[in-house]
Amino acid sequence: MRRPRVLLADDHRLLREAFVKLLEPSCDVVGAVADGRALLPAAPELRPDVVVVDVAMPLLNGLDAARQLKRLLPAVKVVILTVSEDPDLAAEAFRAGASGFVLKSSAASELLQAIQDVTQGRSYVTPLATRGMVDNLLHRPGASKGDRELSPRQREVLQLLAEGRTMKEIGSILKITPRTVAFHKYSMMELLGIKSTAELVQFAVKKRIVSP
Repeated sequence: MRRPRVLLADDHRLLREAFVKLLEPSCDVVGAVADGRALLPAAPELRPDVVVVDVAMPLLNGLDAARQLKRLLPAVKVVILTVSEDPDLAAEAFRAGASGFVLKSSAASELLQAIQDVTQGRSYVTPLATRGMVDNLLHRPGASKGDRELSPRQREVLQLLAEGRTMKEIGSILKITPRTVAFHKYSMMELLGIKSTAELVQFAVKKRIVSP
């Protein structure tokens, strides 16, 4: 089967680099841009099969970029990335022409599957979006925003990082690649608004993921 051609659009450089490394073994990553405005001329030139678009981008947001992109290239498949579990956002993404909807907190394990599904004519919605929908309905009072943002795998990675393990050591412990470890790290930094490893460690201590 031909490798899918993928174009990435995300305004966070570290995440763009992590996405490229994550996808390169299975996809031809034909380009990566930092905002929706840059995406529109890049897509017709690079002719991707799939465009992976972050919702929150400067100059032109991901949903509006997806709408314009589908008018330019009706056959291209769009996978929307977001930190939000809002089911209304998922519905809006599909109305905008997307074929896939993936949460950034689970992208390390789900993004490639989403790309494979949409290239085969199927739709993909991250299971966590369904979980978020249930959470919204139940209005659980006990869970804090920070607790919900981190997936179980991210908490595992965070604990090992806070314990001073290297990416290679973490990968060996969790049976994942160092590339995936790095992806989880930078995803957590973006989700939590954290700029350094030291702040990640502080967060882990605050949430009692590790002991001080």
